[in-house]
Amino acid sequence: MSRFWSNTVKTLQPYVPGEQPRISGLIKLNTNENPYPPSPAVHAAIAAANDAALRLYPDSQASALREGIARYYHLTPAQVFVGNGSDEVLGLAFLALLKHEAPLLFPDVSYSFYPVYCGLYGIAYRTVALTADFRIAVDDYRQPCGAIIFPNPNAPTGGLLPLAEIEDLLQAQPDVPVVIDEAYIDFGGDSAVALIDRYPNLLVVQTLSKSRSLAGLRVGLALGHPQLIEALERVKNSFNSYVLDRPAQAGALAAFEDDAYFRQCRDAVINSRERLNAGLRERGFSVLPSAANFVLVTHSQYDAVWLAAKLRERAIVVRHLAQPRIAQYLRISIGTGVECDALLQALDTILNFNGAST
Repeated sequence: MSRFWSNTVKTLQPYVPGEQPRISGLIKLNTNENPYPPSPAVHAAIAAANDAALRLYPDSQASALREGIARYYHLTPAQVFVGNGSDEVLGLAFLALLKHEAPLLFPDVSYSFYPVYCGLYGIAYRTVALTADFRIAVDDYRQPCGAIIFPNPNAPTGGLLPLAEIEDLLQAQPDVPVVIDEAYIDFGGDSAVALIDRYPNLLVVQTLSKSRSLAGLRVGLALGHPQLIEALERVKNSFNSYVLDRPAQAGALAAFEDDAYFRQCRDAVINSRERLNAGLRERGFSVLPSAANFVLVTHSQYDAVWLAAKLRERAIVVRHLAQPRIAQYLRISIGTGVECDALLQALDTILNFNGAST
């Protein structure tokens, strides 16, 4: 700690990102990246953007990208905001929309960046306990508050809140901003984008890191009423007007335009998830229902930290999140079919499992 630190920095508890280990032959199932490469159209668009125009600042409004996203979701560009990954978009939303006198509400087992943003911006918050089976209960959010945010599907549990229940919440809380963090929605749920035109307090945040295989490009977006988008723009333009570079804008637009490739990869991940679920249950794991590209699992006979260490010895990395209520769970990202089979085979050895082959 330095005497030059501000009081804010002294009290921060920063977010800890997933490990990016350097292990030969690694099967990396710890950070929810897509196991499939981006669309070839994305590579072509990024290559085309790598020209002499890089000497110029990018379009600060990302107009072409916003127009493309608006077409995709049947919205107007005024209802679309883009930023440098959904974490940046969320960070701007916390400051622009979620900082009020009454506390912000979010689940007790959820994305661990939320309390970090609250600490950074001085936002009072109150966590709302998931149910005993790790579900979000809408009725628990029918209480006085300044704003509401939660992931759907929830992370790290993977549970999905049906669209009808989100609408119930919006109707019950019409006077506070409600942010739905949809980083994983493409893997098994209906997006709340369908509700935007009816609920001016709804902001939907998404990312291209997961279902569109672009974690390395850093593009996120928010969709909502133009006045909510204007709030994000005001904060962005008070910090950094040029948040997305030229290659990122070009690559992201190409990803939205190649819908067939997106659906093909998404379906492959979903199929692998269901096969992996069955294999894990056969080996004695309890697997929470997941609509995401990961599963949260526990085994009644084996310690989670021990299991993660044994898998790491075999060059398979999963994530242990030492949070209350889930300290004996592992979060496993969905890999390719070959990677999921390798995980199950490693578990056969670790658990001395001799059951039927999956």
